[in-house]
Amino acid sequence: MPGLTGASWAACGWALSCGRLVTLPPDRSWSAGLRTGPIVQFSARAGSETALRGSARMRTPAAVPHMDACLRRALALNQRDTMKLLLLPLLTLIATPTFAPADGPADNLADKVRPVPPPGILIPDEVRAELKAGVASLAADIAKLREEVKGKPSLMERLPDVEIFHKAVDWALRYNEFFKTNEFKTARVLLQEGHARAAALRSGNMPWLAASGAVVRGYRSRIDGSVQPYGLVIPPGMPSSGHRKPSRLDIWFHGRGETLSELDFIQQRNNPKNLGEFAPSNAIVLHPYGRYCNGSRFAGETDTFEAMDALGREYPIDENRIVVRGFSLGGASVWHFASHYAGRWAAVAPGAGFSETADFLKVFQREKLSPPWWEQKLWRLHDSPDWVENYRHLPTVAYSGEIDGQKQAADVMAVAFKNAGMNLTHIIGPQTPHRYHPESKKQISEMIDSYAATGRDVLPQKVSFVTYTTRYNRMHWVQVDGIQQHWEKASVQGELADHTAQIKTAQVTALTLHLPVDISVTIDGTSFPAPPSSGARIQPRSFVNDGKGWRAKPASEVVRGRLTLTKHHGLQGPIDDAFMDSFLVVRPTGAPLNEKLGAWCQGELAHMTNHWRQQYRGDARVVDDSAVSREDMDHNNLILFGDPQSNRFLKQIAAQLPIQWSADGVKEGSTNFPASTHALVCVFPNPLAPEHYVVLNSGFTFREYDYLNNARQVPKLPDYAIIDVNTPVTSRAPGGIASAGFFDENWKLGAK
Repeated sequence: MPGLTGASWAACGWALSCGRLVTLPPDRSWSAGLRTGPIVQFSARAGSETALRGSARMRTPAAVPHMDACLRRALALNQRDTMKLLLLPLLTLIATPTFAPADGPADNLADKVRPVPPPGILIPDEVRAELKAGVASLAADIAKLREEVKGKPSLMERLPDVEIFHKAVDWALRYNEFFKTNEFKTARVLLQEGHARAAALRSGNMPWLAASGAVVRGYRSRIDGSVQPYGLVIPPGMPSSGHRKPSRLDIWFHGRGETLSELDFIQQRNNPKNLGEFAPSNAIVLHPYGRYCNGSRFAGETDTFEAMDALGREYPIDENRIVVRGFSLGGASVWHFASHYAGRWAAVAPGAGFSETADFLKVFQREKLSPPWWEQKLWRLHDSPDWVENYRHLPTVAYSGEIDGQKQAADVMAVAFKNAGMNLTHIIGPQTPHRYHPESKKQISEMIDSYAATGRDVLPQKVSFVTYTTRYNRMHWVQVDGIQQHWEKASVQGELADHTAQIKTAQVTALTLHLPVDISVTIDGTSFPAPPSSGARIQPRSFVNDGKGWRAKPASEVVRGRLTLTKHHGLQGPIDDAFMDSFLVVRPTGAPLNEKLGAWCQGELAHMTNHWRQQYRGDARVVDDSAVSREDMDHNNLILFGDPQSNRFLKQIAAQLPIQWSADGVKEGSTNFPASTHALVCVFPNPLAPEHYVVLNSGFTFREYDYLNNARQVPKLPDYAIIDVNTPVTSRAPGGIASAGFFDENWKLGAK
């Protein structure tokens, strides 16, 4: 905007970013600051805390000068007059459905990437000293408490309920993640709450376990050992102990928030006045943190299930009455969980969140896409239209505002539903931008409540299942254990009738059916009698097709692990898959093959650990290559950095990898890449512990450019890539991609 300087913008504290307040540094201009478009919800505070909160993403160029004048005058007005002045021109903008890019053209420039999370505000010296002392005091209290509850599992497992308060303030202080001055007060409150919970846990009387309303809890993640928070809304009157009737569970996924630190999340979820968009009186509501702002992908997905497990240890959950909802980025999370776990939910309600990658970025971000072939293939991992067949089993109520640019997501899904012979229920808020319309919200609640009361069908007569990867391999009583080629469509159609399961498959090589014992099975014309009763009502039965037709797989037959190396659930790639479960980073201690290669490996190791903390909110566990134990291998994916000379563990297994790497070069089939300038990045079953991965020289594969829009956060590399380290590292890649591809279903080097 002409005339309004970046310094003035930062001084006002105004910035619009997906409905959340973002503090801009002084060098950001108005055009960079006005990132989303029209404003439909407002709050204003005096001085440096003055803020506008944006919830829609559209504006008209003609209105910009008028907004400039309004904002200039607003600087001199009090809070009430500012509100009156801003509402009139901004409501005019809302009435004109001209959509701007999601994050502005500046966020389509890979060589000018702003940091996510953004830099925090300046912390006064006296405040820093006070909070630093408070953090140290709480850390000492927790350390003492940990010793006191040793040997008391019921108390030890609740220690994360205390530790989340320490982490929230410690990380905000240590990593410059205070974004508003009122967060200093929040930090003081959280430190006090941490001490109060520590004292209560020490006494064995924990009031938060019996609390109703908004409650914040924590768990320790198996992925990296980090403490992660989650929020709950507990209905009044729910028993705090003793016999509890299994409860309906609603899961709510939050929207994008670049400043959504642990401190901010806990402050929101610990607020008794903030019960969220939906808080049914007969349901517990789970608010996952999701490890920050990743659309519940990869470790963010695992976070939800770990939070569900932690919740289930305290409250019995009715597995047939689980509802999934979310808005904006949270809506995208719902599409993700619906597509891949459709058989687990009673109903889903995605609101205004992207449902695929390519069209969303073209339409909403106005980004010109030219991805390599492997990235396009990997879009199938998350693109919900490709998984639409799975929605036959799942009541789905989508919502969009009529004049919201993110209506695109549900429109795309409506077309996919129609092409599959289904109709998508799509509630549209009349003349509504990026928020819920009140009447639409009531309508959604009534429909979801009805579906939740009915519950999911535990043993549906018909099952229709599509997958592209054995990572997502289950739909009700059908489980796919092997497919002919990953990232191509595999499907199972099943029907129960007259004590027989009729199964038709496409591109499936192994499956397990979880059926009552008196059911016979016919798969693609081959029949199998009902097995002898084992005493269990549901008995899993496995079958394989090795190219000669289907046969029953005896329980004694080994098709996994050490004797037969195949891609199967949890061991199918790509590289990013290794970070959905427990992992351990292994750093090199030896001399590298050459100085350039060594510097690149060390740079990627530092990048991985730093960005894991920033984007997935944990400290990666790191050990020396000389310290890897048998127990480490048996319980973790190993993330190896270095080359076959510098990393002794890599040297030990290098000969067993499909791509050979030595001082002579990196050899992909008959092609040899010079070792002086090339490095191998890959994922592969650990030859010394084949039920876990090894990853070479990589963290999650999307990078800084992709943080700017969550639809970009898809795998950027397949099973392997050969990196030219002469090409500089960028915000999009770890160097030049000399070659890349997928291993075949037996983890061998296949044709591209």
